[in-house]
Amino acid sequence: MNVILRLPRSLKSPQVTRILSQSYCAAAQSIKERIDKMVKKDDLVVFMKGVPEQPMCGFSNAVVQILRMHGVDRFASYNVLEDEELRQGIKEYSNWPTIPQLYIKGEFVGGCDIMIQMHQEGELIEELQKIGIKSALLEKAVEEQSEHEKKD
Repeated sequence: MNVILRLPRSLKSPQVTRILSQSYCAAAQSIKERIDKMVKKDDLVVFMKGVPEQPMCGFSNAVVQILRMHGVDRFASYNVLEDEELRQGIKEYSNWPTIPQLYIKGEFVGGCDIMIQMHQEGELIEELQKIGIKSALLEKAVEEQSEHEKKD
């Protein structure tokens, strides 16, 4: 993020420039530290537009629906529409240009497209198991297999 600040001539000095530069660097560091705490605080974290109960875009809704299909109702979520600094900062933090973003155990997993792919290929079940969440889809498949074996 580039910030252009035009100063009056009376304020143009190496000292003022240094102070402004330090302030900008401190703010950038501050959001990075804030995000770092957010992604590490909970096992499953979603940065999204809106909230799980009311997603404000289709991609955020898709991520929430996929988690619900797996029986995941409890996860940390952050509404980037309420905080422009967070909205831009999370993109820089992950080096990923879009929202929503999913983090598992502090590790960036991906956006909606990656999550859909992981869901379709069964990888999401494995990732959830790593943090102690047994997917409802896996439980359902085991039940159906058991029922099928009983009939045979």
